[in-house]
Amino acid sequence: MFGSFPRVLTILPPKESYDVGAAGSIALLVSRLANKSDCILGRKIGGEPLPGGTFVAAPELFMPFLPRWRYVLGCLRAVRKLQPDVVEVHNRPGLARVLAKFVPVRLVIHNDPQTMRGLTSPKLRKHTLEVMQVCGVSQWVARRYLEGTDSGRNVEIQHNVIDPSVAPQGVERRPLVIFAGRVVADKGVDAFVRAWGNVKAAFPEWEAVIVGADRFGADTPETPFLAKLRPDAEKAGVKMLGYKLHAEVMQLMAEASIAVVPSRWSEPFGMTALEAMVCGCAVIASRNGALPDVVGDTGLYADPDEPDAFEDALRKCLCDEQLRMELGKSARERALSLFGVQGALAERDTLRLAAYHSAPRRATW
Repeated sequence: MFGSFPRVLTILPPKESYDVGAAGSIALLVSRLANKSDCILGRKIGGEPLPGGTFVAAPELFMPFLPRWRYVLGCLRAVRKLQPDVVEVHNRPGLARVLAKFVPVRLVIHNDPQTMRGLTSPKLRKHTLEVMQVCGVSQWVARRYLEGTDSGRNVEIQHNVIDPSVAPQGVERRPLVIFAGRVVADKGVDAFVRAWGNVKAAFPEWEAVIVGADRFGADTPETPFLAKLRPDAEKAGVKMLGYKLHAEVMQLMAEASIAVVPSRWSEPFGMTALEAMVCGCAVIASRNGALPDVVGDTGLYADPDEPDAFEDALRKCLCDEQLRMELGKSARERALSLFGVQGALAERDTLRLAAYHSAPRRATW
């Protein structure tokens, strides 16, 4: 099943689906970076797997009284069967520490490590760093990981990446403002609805849409937040399109002139912003988390909860076609130069080799 050395098994978080119709941001990233010879381990899927590597469903163990250990032990069984040289674990530090007792491991962190189960204390973060290679998807994540650890080891950086081929070409732009992502309070989508309701009267030719739902997939639930947001969005003139496949989202981004990323929470990276950038959108974002590291000086910034701040940024962008064109052009150039796939693949391969050679113990299959 594996190809060239090192043989790598990538393990997804248990709630992340490698299904084309229900893939989240981590699964999409893994798909973009996967070598043909990689194995991707995750929960059982009902549809077509994403391209990239060979998907393997984790064994489903009957453990009604230990649900948290069901996935861990299923992954351990798969590791023993597949016998990789390196295991790449995404966003599950506890699972990574268990596996590091048997095989070289690299842990890739996509969230704020100080809020993740198994990494909340500096002591836990330091111990994890001593037994495996740890990578953050941004400098912000790496800084958050190292705070208070007094560790002599570094957290490596493995940025999220974008494949330019996912951005449709030759698409005519239209007067469209788009929010894409999970429709939850942390993402600030209600701030976008409020701001659009306050500015729309001056821009009757423009349309505003929200693409996404509470979760990824067609079976996403209707939450109290969504139920409250719907009438507010209708009143503000914002269309809620619901969950869409990734290709459909990228098509809408290619048509849009402006993309908004009004996140309240500290974004560990900001994949939606990067996708909008590669599509050539003018981006309006908050400064929370790693968003400034991604967007740089190619977008406008506004606090979603500061009175009139997001409204002012929208007005500035809506009024000035030349500004939108300049921001979109520079955003695409930044996305391709800093977050392209080819450079990331070479860096990732170097990190995989380093994880193998620096591991405290090698696999003995």
